[in-house]
Amino acid sequence: MKARRILLSMALVLSAPPSFAESACCDPESPFRPGEAYPETLASCETIRHWADRAPATDKRITLGIKGRLTGVHADGVMAYLLMCEPSEVQVMCVTYNANGLARGDEVVFGGGYGRLDAHHVVLDPCLASRGQ
Repeated sequence: MKARRILLSMALVLSAPPSFAESACCDPESPFRPGEAYPETLASCETIRHWADRAPATDKRITLGIKGRLTGVHADGVMAYLLMCEPSEVQVMCVTYNANGLARGDEVVFGGGYGRLDAHHVVLDPCLASRGQ
């Protein structure tokens, strides 16, 4: 009898719908994922405004993935600030430790902790940047 209750309890837990936190984030078609998970779908400079305007409303960490060309690379010896998308659009800044030889015009993929500063600026911090394929 006890074993049957345990099996029933496990079945109920495994069949339970996702928690509110999991269901609040994220649309599977979006470039957002909860926590540190890396999204399969990437935003672009053409779609970032759409996605940023629809970012999950949560105080939990979410990750955004985006692919495009670097519009700026700035390093201060401690941190590197990689920019993607034009300032007239929604510009995305990747805050990382090293530019790893990346230069303006390189095709890259950013993945990092999403934060929206204002209508024209998104910051990914911390962020990983790699050459795009």
